Amino acid sequence: RVEAQCFDGNKRLCHIRGKMRKKVWVAVGDIILVGLRDYQDAKADVILKYSPDEARNLKAYKEIPDTAKINEGTLVEDEELDEECGFSFDDI
Repeated sequence: RVEAQCFDGNKRLCHIRGKMRKKVWVAVGDIILVGLRDYQDAKADVILKYSPDEARNLKAYKEIPDTAKINEGTLVEDEELDEECGFSFDDI
């Protein structure tokens, strides 16, 4: 089970389909497609996990809001790491 923050502002408990279970891993920050249930507003079913490229396309086509963060938990290879960490060990 996954707790998903939907773009309509609701937090829903989502059930991962048997076809996806143990084959597709959903991590924090991933963009997923959920199917809402007619009889339970607080629950949904995970239908699809979008790849980062697909999520960027959805953002470009305005299908998801501009505030959506894609790959917020992962580091892209092209990005350089900052050497400064924001604190100094001399202060200890």
